[in-house]
Amino acid sequence: MQDKKGIIFDMDGTVWDSSANVAEAWTVKVREAGYTDKTVTSDDIKSVMGKPMDVIADTLFTYTEKGPERDALRASCEEYENAYLREHGGLLYENVFETWAKLKEMGYHIYIVSNCQAGYIEAFLGFYGIPYGSVEDLVDDIECYGNNFLQKDENIRLIAERNGLTAACYVGDIQSDYDATAKAGLPFIHAKYGFGEIDTEVPYINSFDELIKVVPEVIG
Repeated sequence: MQDKKGIIFDMDGTVWDSSANVAEAWTVKVREAGYTDKTVTSDDIKSVMGKPMDVIADTLFTYTEKGPERDALRASCEEYENAYLREHGGLLYENVFETWAKLKEMGYHIYIVSNCQAGYIEAFLGFYGIPYGSVEDLVDDIECYGNNFLQKDENIRLIAERNGLTAACYVGDIQSDYDATAKAGLPFIHAKYGFGEIDTEVPYINSFDELIKVVPEVIG
């Protein structure tokens, strides 16, 4: 069997920071829903990034009734967020696409797995015009909680199995990323510039382009 090595990436706090524009989009929909005195801030979004969307709604929308009311507001925010980000983007970390291209040249395949809603990763890739979906593209494959309602460790394993990876690692920034990766049975690289700390000593990067050196040390 021919070796096929993959690097699976988290989105928020690892590849980009969309919190400011997500907060703006959600505030629009919250106020349209009648909660005119409520604001979703960038810090609110950062505090829940990496969690499944239903957990995020339960955390941020405590002023709504749990059930259909909260679910409707969440769905409205998710849909508008995707459209808003496809038009406005977010704060891309330095050298992301250049590093991906270099890693592809080195023989690694690039994947994205996030706990986001369906369409979020596509909005990111669409804003920057990044091709995805095959081994010829910059990003081979993507998966998220909103597509299948699987937890992150399950989607990490799914991506690895679906693409026939013989070696892989996950790159993320918060403790739950590490925990999911460990549960999936893969090595982890901590993006220390992101939103969180890790309680275990693991390989890390201080900038995205450091992956060119660190990945070969982690998965060969």
